[in-house]
Amino acid sequence: MRSSTAVLLQPEEPDISGIVTEDETPVDNLPSEKQQRLLTEPLYSSWSGPPPGEDGQARPFVAAANVGLFPALHEPPIVPDVFLSLDVQVREDFWAKKNRTYFFWEFGKAPEIVVEIVSNREGRELGEKRARYARAGIPYYVVFDPAHHQGEQPLHAFELHGRFYVPTEPWFGLAGLGLVLWEGTFEGIHTTWLRWRTADGAVVPTGAERATDAEARATDAEARATDAEARARRLAARLRAMGIDPDSDGS
Repeated sequence: MRSSTAVLLQPEEPDISGIVTEDETPVDNLPSEKQQRLLTEPLYSSWSGPPPGEDGQARPFVAAANVGLFPALHEPPIVPDVFLSLDVQVREDFWAKKNRTYFFWEFGKAPEIVVEIVSNREGRELGEKRARYARAGIPYYVVFDPAHHQGEQPLHAFELHGRFYVPTEPWFGLAGLGLVLWEGTFEGIHTTWLRWRTADGAVVPTGAERATDAEARATDAEARATDAEARARRLAARLRAMGIDPDSDGS
């Protein structure tokens, strides 16, 4: 009797040749562009990453601004202002078409957090967009409305329950991060910004803030050392005035 061998057929890669992954549309305004960088750059320059897994190993992540999310092959993309996806990483050959945008089937999952920044009354961030992100299975959806285009509340956070979002606090335990309104200066502009925060309430600093803080600590340490040296000299002078040699070992 002739034996048969099962042949496992690998699924074909989807044909993405007709998909437009980028259309060269520029960011619409300077405030949004700055806010987007304030939400992406600190994660790469200062964040230690999501809580380690059971093996204690660091977990990768991807944070990006104005990059298309493609939930399914024949659905149009959603382009959030910012997203954060855990346990994934950008491929080294990221110029290949299948790797230069966020295809859910390539990364194997949806991003965990999406942030929309409201800059006008036409974005429908609390309506149509929210519904689309829910259908795409994004666990957390955040809307930052600094100019109050969609109401008095500047910050909205939602958590996916089943097929619908429900309001929640802007803390995302799965990432070990939250979002907070922060009044301060970023790149010369003083206003209220949206910033990532850690469990202790501290904002995740930008690379420039870290450098400034390190410089300030070094300057402070140098000042303390100089002050201690001056005190030691004054004490030595008083001892000499009393006829005591401060350099004597007492023998």
